[in-house]
Amino acid sequence: MAITPKMSLLIKNCRLSIKNKLYVKNILIRNGKISKITSKEPKADEIIDAKDNFVMPGLIDCHVHFREPGLTHKEDFLTGSMAAAKGGVTTVLDMPNTLPPTTTIEALEEKRKLAAKSIVNYGFNFGATTDNLSDLKKAKNIAAVKLYMDSTTGELKVDDYETIAEIFKISKITIIHAEDISVKTAIDIFVSNKIKNKLHVAHVSSEKELEYAKQNKIKKQVTAEVTPHHLFMNEKDLQSLGAFAEMKPRLKTEHDQKALWKGVHDGTVDLIATDHAPHLKEEKEKANYPFGVPGVETMLPLLLDAYNNKKIDLSTIMKLCCENPAEIFRIKNKGILKEGYDADLVIVDLEKRQAVRNQDLLTKCRWSPFEGKILKGWPITTIVNGNVVYDDGKINDVKARELKF
Repeated sequence: MAITPKMSLLIKNCRLSIKNKLYVKNILIRNGKISKITSKEPKADEIIDAKDNFVMPGLIDCHVHFREPGLTHKEDFLTGSMAAAKGGVTTVLDMPNTLPPTTTIEALEEKRKLAAKSIVNYGFNFGATTDNLSDLKKAKNIAAVKLYMDSTTGELKVDDYETIAEIFKISKITIIHAEDISVKTAIDIFVSNKIKNKLHVAHVSSEKELEYAKQNKIKKQVTAEVTPHHLFMNEKDLQSLGAFAEMKPRLKTEHDQKALWKGVHDGTVDLIATDHAPHLKEEKEKANYPFGVPGVETMLPLLLDAYNNKKIDLSTIMKLCCENPAEIFRIKNKGILKEGYDADLVIVDLEKRQAVRNQDLLTKCRWSPFEGKILKGWPITTIVNGNVVYDDGKINDVKARELKF
C-alpha cells in the first residue's frame, strides 16, 4: 500500500508502551510522519485495524551485509530489504566488505545507486584501509567508518597502530570488527590518543570483550553491540549445525552467552544488531566454507519469544533495537513512536506461535540457523515512511530512501 503525500493512514486499536505503561491508542500518519497519537479516531483515507496488537517503532539494524555489489548471488538490496521488512526492520546500515569494497568515493557513489531498490531505509558504513585516509575525510553522508582489526570476509584488516589512531581521529564514529584482545587494543589506542569521537564495538561475543568495553564507557563515547546469534546460540550448537553456525566472531561458551544477557539487562550492551551475513547453502556445505549467518528476518521474532519467556521486556527490546541505534548513529526522527517522527513502525502479534522455516524466508540464501525453532511473537505488518511494505506474508515493493546524517 503506497500512501501518496496527500493521503493519510490511520492505524487504530494499537497497543503501545508509553513510559513503560500499556495504552490502546490510534496513530494517524500524514506525509510519511506520525501526525497524531490519540484516543480519538480521526478520519483518514486508509485505515488499518491493529486489533489491539502491540505496535512498536521499526527496528534499526546498524549491521547488515546486503552483499551488493559483487556478491549478489548471496543477497542484494532488494532481497535483503524484503527480508528486513518481514522481520520488522525498517532501517539498515550496510557494511563495506563487498566487491569492490566501499573504501573509495567512487565505490560509495556506485553503492548509493544500487541501494535505491531497497524497500526499507538505508545508510552506508565506509571501509577503512591502510591507505584511504584521504577518502575517509571526503566521504559524505555516511553512518560510520568500519575498521577491521581481525580477519573477516574481504581483505580489509588494518593492524598499524598509528593508522588506527588516525582513523579514530578522522571518523565521527568508528565501528570496529575486533575479537578478544583486539578489543582491548582498539580501546587502549582510542583512550591513549584522547579521541573526541565515538567508538562502537561490533558483535561483542564474550564476557572478556564485554568487560573491555564496559571499563571504558566514557561519556557514551564507547558503545557495545551484540548479535541475536551470540545471544540465542553457543558453541554447543556447532555440534548439530556445523558450518551453518559458523560466523565471525565464532560462537562462545554458555558462560559467555549468559554474560551477554547480563550485559543486556545491566546496560553494558547498548544495542542489538544482526550482522546479517548470508551465504548460499551450497557454499556452506563446502569444506572451505565461508563464515557468516543470515539474521535480519529472525531478530525480532527471537526477541519477542524471549519476551514471552520473561527473558527480556518490551521496553528493553525497543531501547536496544530502535531508540539507542538512532541515538548512537545520529539517525534523526526515528527509533521512537512520537508525533512528528517518521512513520516507521511494526505491528507485532505477541501470541502468534510459528516455527522458523527456511521455505518461508525472503533472504536470497533461504536458510536460517534457527530453522525449526518454534517462536512465540511475530511481526505481522511493517510500515516504512507511512507505506505498508509488509503485511501478513505479502511484500509491497514501495521504495524507501537513504538516511541523512
